[in-house]
This record gives sequence, C-alpha cells and structure tokens, in this order.
Amino acid sequence: MADFGGGEVEGFRAEARAWLEENFPPALKSDPMAQLASAMGGTPSSDAALWGRRIGEKGWGTPTWPKAYGGGGLSRADARILAEEMAAIGARNPIGGMGVMMFGPTLLEVGTEAQKQRHIPPIVRGELRWCQGYSEPGAGSDLASLQTRCEDKGDHWLINGQKIWTSGANLADWCFCLVRTDTSVKHAGISFVLIDMRTPGVEARPILLINGGSPFCETFFTDVKVPKENLMGPLNGGWTIAKRLLQFERENISASLGAGGSPALGQTASVNVIARDRIGVDDEGRLSDADLRRRLADHLTDARAFQLTTRRAALEASAAQGPSAATSIMKYAGAKIAQDRTELAVEAMGVSGLGWEGEPFTGGDLAVTRAWLRSKANSIEGGTSEVNLNVVAKRVLGLPDPR
Repeated sequence: MADFGGGEVEGFRAEARAWLEENFPPALKSDPMAQLASAMGGTPSSDAALWGRRIGEKGWGTPTWPKAYGGGGLSRADARILAEEMAAIGARNPIGGMGVMMFGPTLLEVGTEAQKQRHIPPIVRGELRWCQGYSEPGAGSDLASLQTRCEDKGDHWLINGQKIWTSGANLADWCFCLVRTDTSVKHAGISFVLIDMRTPGVEARPILLINGGSPFCETFFTDVKVPKENLMGPLNGGWTIAKRLLQFERENISASLGAGGSPALGQTASVNVIARDRIGVDDEGRLSDADLRRRLADHLTDARAFQLTTRRAALEASAAQGPSAATSIMKYAGAKIAQDRTELAVEAMGVSGLGWEGEPFTGGDLAVTRAWLRSKANSIEGGTSEVNLNVVAKRVLGLPDPR
C-alpha cells in the first residue's frame, strides 16, 4: 500500500519533538508569561533569551522562510507539525513582531537581494525590532494623503515629517516607512523606505492609552539622512508595496484576534472559564445565568467558525502565493469577535471588572479589565473596520463607488 508521505510526516514529527526536548528550557513550561516578556517590551529572563537564540539559530521561529536567509525552509505541513509539538510542551514562538508579521514577508517578495541578505537574517534570529511608519496626524484612514517629505539630495534621502500610532517605535531598531517623494500626485507620489531608528533626527514619544499602557508612539523625523540603498521597490512605487504589506498585516492580526485571547493583552483565562468561575453553574453543569449563557454560546460558536475560516484562508493563501484582499473580511470579523470576548469577560466578572488598582482586585481581575480597554483599538489598528468594509465592497464584491 502506498505511504502517501505518512512516513515523512511522522519522521519530521519525531525530529521536531527530539529537538524541542533538547532545546526548550524546562523552566519556561510553567511560566508562559516569561516567554512573552521580550515581545511585550520587557527584558527576557536568561531561559527566555536562551530559547530565543536557539530557535532563531535553527530558523524555526520563521519555519517556512527560505533557508538561504536563515529561515527554517519547512513546508507548511511540517510547520504545522512543529507548531503542534511546540503547543504540546507549552513552548511559544519567541520570534515575532512586525519584522515577522509584516515587513519580512513583503521584503521577501519585493526587496533586492542585497536588502534580503541584510535584513532577513536578523529578523529570523530575533535580533532587531521593526516598527511601521504609516499613519500621520492628517493621514489616518486616508493614508495616501500622507505628507512626510523625502527629498533626493544626491547621495542620500532627506526626510522630514511626523508619524502617529507607531507601535513600539520607542523600542524599535528599524522602521519601514511611507514617505512622499512627489507632491504633484497622490498615490503615485509615495515611496517605501527603511530607516535606522538610531539615525540623528529620529525621535519617538510614547502615547499613554486608556488601559494604562503605551504601546504606540508619535514619531518625528527632522532632517533625517537615509542611504539611497534603503529605498525598497521603485521610486514613487511605495503605495503598491504598502497595500501588499497591509494584506500580510491583516492576515496576522485577524489570526491572533480570533484565537481566543492573547496573554500579551493580559487575558489570563478564556471567557468561558471566567464566566464559570465567577457566575457558577446549575445542577446540570450549565452556566447559571441563562441570558449570558446564550450570548456566550453564540460568541464561542462565532469564534470557532472564525478560527476554521482563518485556517482555510491561510491554506488558500499559500496555494495562491500570499494573502488577498479577503484579509480585510477576516480583520473586520476578528476585531468584532475579540471585542465581544473581552466585553463578555468583564460582564461575567461583575464588580471585579470595575477595578483599576489595589485591593480587593487581583492581578487577573486587572489584566482582564485592561484587555477589555485595549480591545477598543482592535477595530482601528491595521485598518479601521470602516476602511476594511470599503475594501471588501470594492475589491472582493466588486461593488461600484457610491455616487
């Protein structure tokens, strides 16, 4: 009887399991938050740092990226097996951020060989942080109206302007940035440049949010000199690259939003567990609040359907060589599901969901409340829900512009 590759699959599973057993620090199994410290802007423990170095050197932090640039070179089937084996032992992938989610995939598609050789290996190894220089105070939903100027000074570019909502800019090493190189046209006057955040004239100022965190920044560029080789793609061709990057961004954001809650946002338990523990169950083991039980069941059904749809979309994207405009549908739905999740969690907590600090609120109480407040940005970041609906109408459904 034909094997149909089953032997290869199990062979790789055994290889992955053996490597993880040898290289994943046992102390991290009981401390999942320690694995997220670096991604959240904190200082990783020695074990977390060791884990990051090991998986980065192996290339399995970016398992499907080409081996030529340090990636794992795995098939998508093998990458899924690796993810399953990591989940089985409580190992999280420490290689992430915007370099992996957005910039890296775009660079692999449109960058020069020299740019790939320079920037992909450090992303694969988790050595550098990237931030996204897109939105401006006067260019949010209408991103193409951006005004940050980039002038040709012969041997370098000179950049002046301001960006807003630049996630992690105060911690980033590099920025992929949209700039205006032609003021006579709108979309066709935008270019895509790479900026070293240590360059003189770059300043990032954190913005305090309603949940008490400061993940976003104002970013100022004052007479910033950028080498000519840091232009990515053609001059005045940045809008096409920007749209492609947004597809990768929305694909990754939607996947995380619909996954059931992220410890990075502070949610320490699933919403159904929170509801069960805070409200209690009846004699039949059902949530005792019938109305909340119904709404929670609706939410969990939507979330599960979304997870399955996201998985199917990822497989279709791999067959079609990347995500499509349909990622806007997923981003819109994922944002709604994530906001519903945190609102249900806070409702189930009752008065414990009103806490901000001090007794009698526990750390878990406060984390869920802050996750609820943070979720308000889900329908704004990565393209507002309104913009995503317009993208769906025009590029997916083919509807005409309103007259």
